[in-house]
Amino acid sequence: MDIVINALQGGLASLAAYLAAHVLLCLVPAFFIAGALSALVPQQSIIRFLGPDAPKWVSYPAAASAGSLLAVCSCTIQPLFAGIYRKGAGLGPAVTFLFFAPAANILALSYTGVALGADFALARILLALSFGIGIGMIMAILFRRGDVARLADSQTFAAGEGISGKTLLFLGMLVALLIAGTLKLDFLTSGLLDIEIPWPGARPVQDLLDRWVPANPTTGAEGLSLHGAILTGLLGLIGAVAWRGLGRIDEGFNRLTPMALTLTALTLAFAALGLRVSEYGLMLTITGRTLAVVLLCALLLPLVRRFELWDVQQWLWETWRFVRQIFPLLIVGVFLVGVIRLFIQPDWIRSVAGANTVLANLAGVVFGVFMYFPTLVEVPIAKMFLSLGMHPGPLIAYLMADPELSLQSILITAAIIGKLRAWSYVGLVALFSTLAGLTYGAWVDGASWLLLGTAVLSFVGLIVGTLHLIEKTRKTKNIRSTYVNQDSR
Repeated sequence: MDIVINALQGGLASLAAYLAAHVLLCLVPAFFIAGALSALVPQQSIIRFLGPDAPKWVSYPAAASAGSLLAVCSCTIQPLFAGIYRKGAGLGPAVTFLFFAPAANILALSYTGVALGADFALARILLALSFGIGIGMIMAILFRRGDVARLADSQTFAAGEGISGKTLLFLGMLVALLIAGTLKLDFLTSGLLDIEIPWPGARPVQDLLDRWVPANPTTGAEGLSLHGAILTGLLGLIGAVAWRGLGRIDEGFNRLTPMALTLTALTLAFAALGLRVSEYGLMLTITGRTLAVVLLCALLLPLVRRFELWDVQQWLWETWRFVRQIFPLLIVGVFLVGVIRLFIQPDWIRSVAGANTVLANLAGVVFGVFMYFPTLVEVPIAKMFLSLGMHPGPLIAYLMADPELSLQSILITAAIIGKLRAWSYVGLVALFSTLAGLTYGAWVDGASWLLLGTAVLSFVGLIVGTLHLIEKTRKTKNIRSTYVNQDSR
């Protein structure tokens, strides 16, 4: 019975901490961006730059560049990935975007360089860029027939059908809101004004939360602050109001629609506040992030009014559709991770990851799947394991896999692109993460660049040759099928 209680407590603690710390300023804007991409951006624009027939020198760098600007975790990137994929992006560029954004965005790279050193940051960006594009191309070749069928009804891009200026401005403002809520820059995090609210009950409430959801740096459990508990309650309130306010927006606006949007904006502003328990009560801190989030939310209102009511209605409906599809899987995945994490001891990982072996690098990959940490949290965890004796090779394997292969992100990816494609992606990420760890670990151990380059190029050449053979065989079959059809006529 104690095991069951501890497992349930671990799952609920993981869920509460995640919702409080990471959903509001990251995932909520991402859902609105995904809804805007789906409802307001012409399909031909996405197909032009990211479609399966777009030039590879355009589509893949564009996907990686877009991902590098977003400091998001594997869960936050899912609605954005779903948005561009359903709007007409080819599977390959969409997968590159899905891989690169959480693994090698600007914030993750800079934090890696500060905490672990420039060598780790350089290795991370080079490996993430090459493997992200490589995995995307492999997925595009393996599932090209299905991708072509998916976009069979799409019209060829025609001149003049680009994204309107007001849509670009609106999307830019939403992206700015996401960035303002996630970047950890001095002008955003520094306090501008402190306001103390007397409340003798604040400390007892925080002590109670600490007992219910204790912090544990060893397992990555972040605990639950009073601020986080209030935000979790507000998130539940938003869901209750949005269930009708946005869930029935396809039938027209109702009185709960503006209430849901206003409550969302106020909650985002409260999330951007600094709040801590002080000796006499609560200390509210207005930061640069607070002002930025409030200003951006205020500027969004006149921008929304520039669209037709039908467009706004479609934007909100698409946003709610993404929430309804992705958020339940996220909840289940985070809960399961909290349960599983209790039964996996970090000592097990360290015992097999002290040398640069295949098993050690696989252990780093598996650790990244079941011991998921939000973006940037994996960096101090990696630093801890490095100090405890983990070899740099398996550490790179972990840093490559952790942002990509969390349990909840696998579930969500399968719901978006299908189980076969999702598990193929998982296998490729695991394979390339292991290869990345072995390569970097061998370099740290003193292997020559010439030997490593030859080994990596041989491996890549084998994969490219195999895929080329598959594609050539497929084209030959298509040509033969065409001739047979012509002869039968």
